[in-house]
Amino acid sequence: MRFEFAYDKLLIATGGAAIRPDLVGFNLPGVVVLKSLADGRKIKQLLKENRVRKAIIIGMGYIALEMCESLVGLNIGVDMVKPNPVFLPWLEPSMSQAVRDELKAKGVGVHAGHTVEGIDQTAGGLQVNCGELTLRADMVLVGIGVAPCSQIAENAGLRLSTNNSIAVDHKLQTSEAHIYAAGDCADAYHVVTGEKTWIPLALRANRAGWAVADNVCGKEARLDGIAGTAVFRVFDFEVARTGLSMPEARKAGFDPVHNMIQSQSRAHSYHGGRPIWVNMIGDKKSGRLLGVQMVGKEGVAHRINGPAVALHNRMTVRDYSQMDLAYAPPFGPTWDPTLTAANQLMKKL
Repeated sequence: MRFEFAYDKLLIATGGAAIRPDLVGFNLPGVVVLKSLADGRKIKQLLKENRVRKAIIIGMGYIALEMCESLVGLNIGVDMVKPNPVFLPWLEPSMSQAVRDELKAKGVGVHAGHTVEGIDQTAGGLQVNCGELTLRADMVLVGIGVAPCSQIAENAGLRLSTNNSIAVDHKLQTSEAHIYAAGDCADAYHVVTGEKTWIPLALRANRAGWAVADNVCGKEARLDGIAGTAVFRVFDFEVARTGLSMPEARKAGFDPVHNMIQSQSRAHSYHGGRPIWVNMIGDKKSGRLLGVQMVGKEGVAHRINGPAVALHNRMTVRDYSQMDLAYAPPFGPTWDPTLTAANQLMKKL
C-alpha cells in the first residue's frame, strides 16, 4: 500500500537490520538472529519449546559473545565459528588470547578461520557446513553484525556513505537540507580521524535523535562525532575499547606506536584486586593519543571513559599522562592503569 505525506522537515530513523547471509539453510527453523525485541522473544520461545542442548553461534562480535555467555549459563553447549582467523582483530593479540582462553575454559568451541557455506536440516538437528569443518547443533544463532536500513534514502536519491549508511553533516542533515537522518541508519564523523565512519552504538543513536529534534524545532545543535567507545562482558571478563586500533590507525595515515601494560584493579595493598591489561596507541609524529583497549575482570567498564574524553579533546599521550585522576585503594592503584600505560607509551614516542 502506498502512502504520501507532505512535510516541512523529515527524519529518517530506520535503524539497522541484522545481517542474514543469502546461503542455503539460513531460513530453516531453529536458525535465528538477534537484533530486536521480537528476535529475543523468538529465541526464548525456541528454547522453551525444544530441548536445546547445543547451539552454534556464527560470528564473534559483541552480541555473539554476550549470547555465548547467556547460553552457557543455561547449560547449553556452544560452538562459535567465523571466517576471519583472528579472534578479536581490533584487540592487542595477547589480550585477545586471554579472552579466547576464558571461552575455552568455559567449554566453548572457538573456530576462527572457517567460512560457513550453508546449513542443513538433519535427523539429529542442524548441521553447519564450513568446508572441512562440520558442526552440529539444535539451534544456530547468526550474529555477524548489522547493516544500515538506508534503502528509503537511496531510493530518494540521498547521498550514501560508508557501509551504505546515510551521509549526514554535523547537524544530522542529509544531502537534502530538509531531510535528517539519525540512529544506526546514518554515518558519523570520527573524532580521531575527522573522516566519515559508521559505528552503530546506542549513545550516538540516542544523542543524534535529540540533536535532530532541537534542529527541527529551531534550536541549532551540532554533534562533533564519535570515538567508537564500547564495552562488553563475556563471562568474567570486561572488554572495552575507544578510538583506533593499530590497523585502523595505520589505515588512517598515522604512524602508530602501541604499548601494553598489566596493572591491578585495586591498590596492591588492598585485597581482591584483579589484573587489568591496557593497550594504548599514540602517533609517533604528533604524540597524539589515538586509541585504548582494555581487558580485565574488574574496573574496566568505566575506566575506558577517561581515554574516551581525551580522544574527544584531541589530547596527546603526554597530556593524558598529566591527568589528575581519582585514587582510593578499593578502586585502583595510586597510578591509575591508564596513567601507567601513558607513561610507558611515552618512552616509545
